[in-house]
Amino acid sequence: MKKKKKKKISLVGIIMGSKSDWKTMKFCSDTLKKFNITHDVKVISAHRTPRRLHDYLKIAKKNGVEIIIAGAGGAAHLAGVTASITTLPVLGIPIESKLKGLDSLLSTVQMPSGIPVGTLAIGKAGSINAALLAVSILSTRYSKILNKLINYRNSFEKKVPKTPY
Repeated sequence: MKKKKKKKISLVGIIMGSKSDWKTMKFCSDTLKKFNITHDVKVISAHRTPRRLHDYLKIAKKNGVEIIIAGAGGAAHLAGVTASITTLPVLGIPIESKLKGLDSLLSTVQMPSGIPVGTLAIGKAGSINAALLAVSILSTRYSKILNKLINYRNSFEKKVPKTPY
C-alpha cells in the first residue's frame, strides 16, 4: 500500500487580481521563501472571479492559511472584498496602475470602519513589506520564524553604513 504524501500547509495565501500583478507580487513570494514560509499563490479577481474568491476563502482557514496578502491595481477592491468575507488578517498591496498606483492605494486603504485591511506601500516596497509584516505576525506563534526574523533584522542593520562616505 502506498503512503499518502503529506501536503504542506500554506501559512500565507497570496492572491492577486490579474496575472500581470505577478511582476509586483513575486517580491512578496520571494521574501516569504527567504524565511521558508509556505504559501499559496493564486490569481483571483474580486470582480471577474467572485466565486473563485469565495471558494478559496471557504477552504483557506481549514487548510491552515493564517494570513491573506492581496494585491490589485486600478479599482483594487480585492483586499477589501477579501477582508469582508474572512476573519483572517488581510494585508493589501496596491499595484502600480495608470495613476501610478494612487488609485490602487486609495481603494485599498480607504476601508470603512469595521472591515480592516492592513495596507502597505505601492508596488515592490509594499510587496516586500507585506511579506515581512506577515513574517512578523507569524513570529508571535512560531519560534523558528521569530529566530529567522531576528537574524534578518540583525543582518539588515549591518548592511546600513554608519557614515555616508
